[in-house]
Amino acid sequence: MTSNYPPIPDWNGAVSALRSAESVLLVAHVTPDADALGSALALGLALRTQGKSVQVSVGESGFTVPDSLDFLPGLDLVVTPEDVVLPDVVVVCDTSSLERLGTLAQAVGSAPISIALDHHPTFNGFGTIHVIDPEAPATAALALKLIDLMDVTLTRDMAEAIYAGLATDTGSFKFQATTSQTLRDAARLFDAGINHGELARKLFDDEPFDALKILGSALDRAVLIQGAVAGRGLVYTKVAASDRGNLPELAMERIIDTLRRTNEAEVAAVFKQTDDGIWKGSLRSKTLINVGEVARVLGGGGHKYAAGYTGTNDVDQMVADLINELDRVSGDLGGH
Repeated sequence: MTSNYPPIPDWNGAVSALRSAESVLLVAHVTPDADALGSALALGLALRTQGKSVQVSVGESGFTVPDSLDFLPGLDLVVTPEDVVLPDVVVVCDTSSLERLGTLAQAVGSAPISIALDHHPTFNGFGTIHVIDPEAPATAALALKLIDLMDVTLTRDMAEAIYAGLATDTGSFKFQATTSQTLRDAARLFDAGINHGELARKLFDDEPFDALKILGSALDRAVLIQGAVAGRGLVYTKVAASDRGNLPELAMERIIDTLRRTNEAEVAAVFKQTDDGIWKGSLRSKTLINVGEVARVLGGGGHKYAAGYTGTNDVDQMVADLINELDRVSGDLGGH
């Protein structure tokens, strides 16, 4: 697959644009996770120390920070997309396509300068300045480097926001994208004064009781197809909108993290229905299958071992399409 961005991140262009700007808007993708929002908040806090006018937003009407991330520092920077004032520079964090920006996609296109800060290999080329590194374990790692290049002293608040993204996107530093540099970055965050134990608990161990019950139900409905993926196995489950009750879609993220532990399956998938009836697929693989490429073929994208896509209102067809695509890409692997 041909990349839609320069092979070398344009750090100099990004730093120059941010130093010259008087106002900056930082945008995270819709249904933001800790990496997207944490990166935006960390950079926003850094830019504010330099006297910039800073806004952080997400392109969802009336956006409010989800309960699962309401402990992050810098939330006073967050504004609804309706209240966004067009800035000198827009920084898009952890987003591989304009479609993932919701109602703020137009603001990105209208800004004089837009910086794309991302680590997805499926990034599709929007923006005027590209800081794209698919080898980075998280966009938060890129945000940390940008803060350093802007000669901003790393504060505890910035470090906590970066830790949220770095820890979650590396699965508590156990995913394959984790490197020695990742751990050195984490050590710097510790040195900046973060409370690792408290942050880790809030990120990984705190769940509403209703979310735990839904997790149990989703696991009980899980299906294991051991013959899929050239005999290496696929495990999947479905979560309908009616199963969630009043919980937001983001509260379902832990399901895929649990399901992917299945010994008999190389690939795990969770199909989640949105409030408007459309189903989304989340994919994880262990060592062999590039689910980012699988998701791209199915209309989405992501990383080699973690990806996602949006389908239709026919979840059974989505399951069939996924099985077929996994069979296709695993054909060269041979039998298990």
